[in-house]
Order: sequence, then structure tokens, then C-alpha cells
Amino acid sequence: MPSVLFVCTANRFRSPLASAFFRDALRSLRADETWEVDSAGAWTIPGLPVLPEVSLIARKYGLDLARHRSKPVTEALLSNFDLILVMETGHLEALQNEFPSHSGRIYLLSQVTEGRVYSVPDLIHSAESMMEVGGNLHDLIRSGFENICALAIRLREARGGSSNPDRAG
Repeated sequence: MPSVLFVCTANRFRSPLASAFFRDALRSLRADETWEVDSAGAWTIPGLPVLPEVSLIARKYGLDLARHRSKPVTEALLSNFDLILVMETGHLEALQNEFPSHSGRIYLLSQVTEGRVYSVPDLIHSAESMMEVGGNLHDLIRSGFENICALAIRLREARGGSSNPDRAG
């Protein structure tokens, strides 16, 4: 089954939301059982819940992140995913340097969804409100859904896996 890992800094805001939005898009196509989707943090403390504001954002879209707990990016985790989507150029550089054997599967989210290189801002790095960032993430995932699916399937096939591209995307 194709797989996508979303990565942000602490795995408490952007990546859990992106993962939930992507799962929701798969669910609307009844393809959520045929994909593996998760999230992780480049620099995080394991076991923390999403920030309270993130729970509110998720609920606005009919999603529940109450059971989410942060987890760090590891070699073993990356090995399980066909496509790794990061939020910032700093994440891209760090993961490609730390895990060079996976660098061909690590992409900037904006690059895949819109064909443009820019970072999805984090709360502490931006004056934008968390709600606005959450809305922007939702729009990115929805508008770039087919691109994400197509790239994940292509990378899976390149890794020797098989998938049915008619299921999603």
C-alpha cells in the first residue's frame, strides 16, 4: 500500500493536521484503508499531544486529533514510507543530510502540491494565526491531493512495491 509521512518540527501542529487532512481526503474516496499515512517531528519530544488550538482547528474540519502523540523522525520510521513531505526548507535539508539513503523520497510539501518552493509557517516563526496556517494547510492538501497520491505511487513502484493507482488519485 502506498504511504505518506508528513513531517514538521515538533509533530504537534502542522504535520498532524496535514496527515489528518490527507487521511480525510482519502476517506472521501473510500481509499483510506489502502494507504498508510502518519506524521512525525524533526526535533520533538515523544508522547506529547497536539496543541489545544490544533484540536480546535481539526474539529472545525470534522476531525479528531485527541489520540495523536508526537513522535520523532527515525531511520526506521522513514524506511516505512514511500513519500516523506516536510513543511520547511530547513526540515528538507536536515533530513536529507541526516538520512541520505532516504533523500530521494523527501520533498517539500509546497513543491509537490503547488510546484513552488516555500515553507509552511510555524506558529513561532510567523505572525499568521494558527487558524490561518491550518486553513492554508487544508487548502494545500486538497488542491495538491492528486499530486501527492501520484508521487507516492510512483515512489512506491520505484521501491519495488505495487499499488493500484485507480484507488486514490
